[in-house]
Amino acid sequence: MDFQHISVLLNETIEGLNIKPDGIYVDGTAGGAGHSTQIAKRLDPERGGRLISIDKDPDAIQTATQRLQPYPAAQVVPGDFKDIPHILDELGIDKVDGIMLDLGVSSRQLDTAERGFSYHHDSELDMRMSQHGLSAYDVVNTYSKEDLIRILRDYGEEKFAPRIAATILKAREEKPIRTTFELVDLIKEALPAAAKRGKGHPAKQTFQAIRIEVNHELDYLKECIDSSFDRLKPGGRFCIITFHSLEDRIVKQMFASYTIGCTCPPEFPVCVCGKKPRAKLVSRKPIEPTKEEIEQNNRSRSAKLRILERLEY
Repeated sequence: MDFQHISVLLNETIEGLNIKPDGIYVDGTAGGAGHSTQIAKRLDPERGGRLISIDKDPDAIQTATQRLQPYPAAQVVPGDFKDIPHILDELGIDKVDGIMLDLGVSSRQLDTAERGFSYHHDSELDMRMSQHGLSAYDVVNTYSKEDLIRILRDYGEEKFAPRIAATILKAREEKPIRTTFELVDLIKEALPAAAKRGKGHPAKQTFQAIRIEVNHELDYLKECIDSSFDRLKPGGRFCIITFHSLEDRIVKQMFASYTIGCTCPPEFPVCVCGKKPRAKLVSRKPIEPTKEEIEQNNRSRSAKLRILERLEY
């Protein structure tokens, strides 16, 4: 199996993790093991260095296991990044020195037609990263008009959500919508001519919205940050790479919440609330790919890396 995925912001993420040879690290999105391999290379298992590499995609698990086999510090675990605390408990690990997430859909997932992620390939509607549970077919063919509008608007930021939802409902009255190209044709049918001439593929936002819904991406991201932060040691770092504004907004806001200290009114001469910031931002602005990286990998163009460091208290 060839799980192709070019690791985005690789050097910046490895630098951001500030890896110690005897540290314990978690890669919550193993994918093709690009980031994991570079972490594992820097660890010394004889001094306690350890990497827990997690993914819920069976193909990724198989590939990561193969690629990390030369590194005794690395361990591959099937699971979702929202379950990091539970996985650490199962492994008898209390605190870690760093956690990273790469929230991008892998090149292999996009380019393997039968996975149903891409509007460029005709296949059965699927989009399940875990390859089980709710599928894109289920969303498109069973969701109410109101729910379709909601996910297209909230997760795809699609301003023509009502028109697309109405077109989908009308079409499925005749027969189920089974393939990606059937859905693409319906989206094109629903959009006004000017929108179809706009920048980017006309189905991009709808496919993004359905994929997020199928995989619970935003809910699981919030859950992961909220539950995993407390598993960082003082000085430990949380690195997250996002690929669209919805993800980045969540990471930005949640990271910022950990940096808030005193909330006393400004007119108070001294602090009486006793609140202290729990973390600091390593970089106030997100780190973005260089021009050279974008030229080598166009899929990196929307990536943003944010880094949070837990404070000593």
